[in-house]
Amino acid sequence: MGPVRGNKKRRKTENNNNNVSASADSSDKEVIVVDWWGDLSIKINGHRKSPPKISRKTFEYICSLVKDDISTKSAHFTFTNGKPMSLFDQVAVSLRRLGTGDSLVTIGDSFGLSHSTVSQVTWRFVISMEERALHHLQWPSTQEEMNTIKSKFEKIQGFPNCCGAIDVTHITLCLPASEHSSNVWLDHKKNHSMVLQAIVDPDMKFRDIVTGWPGKMKDWSIFESSNFNKLCNKGERLNGKKLKISEVSEIREYIIGDSGYPLLPYLVVPYQEKELLESEQKAKFNKLHLETRMVAQRALARLKEMWRIIHGNMWRPDKHRLPRIILVCCLLHNIVIDMQDEVKDELLCLYRHNHDSGYSQLICEGVEEKGVAMRESLSHYLNGRLHP
Repeated sequence: MGPVRGNKKRRKTENNNNNVSASADSSDKEVIVVDWWGDLSIKINGHRKSPPKISRKTFEYICSLVKDDISTKSAHFTFTNGKPMSLFDQVAVSLRRLGTGDSLVTIGDSFGLSHSTVSQVTWRFVISMEERALHHLQWPSTQEEMNTIKSKFEKIQGFPNCCGAIDVTHITLCLPASEHSSNVWLDHKKNHSMVLQAIVDPDMKFRDIVTGWPGKMKDWSIFESSNFNKLCNKGERLNGKKLKISEVSEIREYIIGDSGYPLLPYLVVPYQEKELLESEQKAKFNKLHLETRMVAQRALARLKEMWRIIHGNMWRPDKHRLPRIILVCCLLHNIVIDMQDEVKDELLCLYRHNHDSGYSQLICEGVEEKGVAMRESLSHYLNGRLHP
């Protein structure tokens, strides 16, 4: 279901008690619509002096996704004054929790709710979004969609037939040392963390994610165990038409990643530092490669900035629920992009490229011969474009 559009539909929503101002005169309805959204967006934003995280249009669309799951049980949740929570109320509370990472007590005080109600409402929202919004995070299903992605990647720095950029970020956790499983989550920086691996398109939209693994897992281990990699090995992913770039060379579909990944026929990584001494061509390739894969770094930085529940140290999270929360944050990230949300553009200047502060680059030595040939062909092609 798409976003609610038009005054008639908006008024119908208001008459169904989906806003906080239903008691006013009908002549003031348009003013009321603006007022309720203005007040609610401030609460969602956590009273911070920054642009709203999402627009009203996007908020209404998210409400339409979860309406069937949430409205049927709304009577179970009430404010401390006894007033039942509406659909809008419950979605606003959930977005505040995911968007700011504020404590349950802080959010409860802001909305007039108990901290347990904030927790239950947010979790019900997460469960609903997992099912209702999953279509916003999918690998391209049509050749037309994939061609658009390839074209946009090529416009960045010339990489032909590229289908995605891959990167990993750590979501750090605050776990008590006494917890039985705490050492499992210790990463190489001695932080407790969970990893998120994402494959991103040129619009910073997530196309494939893997999460739930402890932060000590190496990037290449996560990728090698992923369903995406297994599909590639079976010839069921990145199996589209090859692109002929010269009389003797053709390029298959592939994604690009940093040196934490192996060099494979369908995963192109930069040349290692020791190889750059051999030729200026390889150094130029690495520069173009970095500028192209920056889209993945920007996407992960934006994810953490907008949905701050996964930014910084999460206080003693339920590690069984956390992967589902991360997934929903990724879904919300994509929804803002799919809705062409005007708020997105106002926030772009705030996003840092460093989404994994304190984590240094790990180097994977894995190399497949076909991957070497693939990278050499790309390098020659790109340098030929620079020097025709």
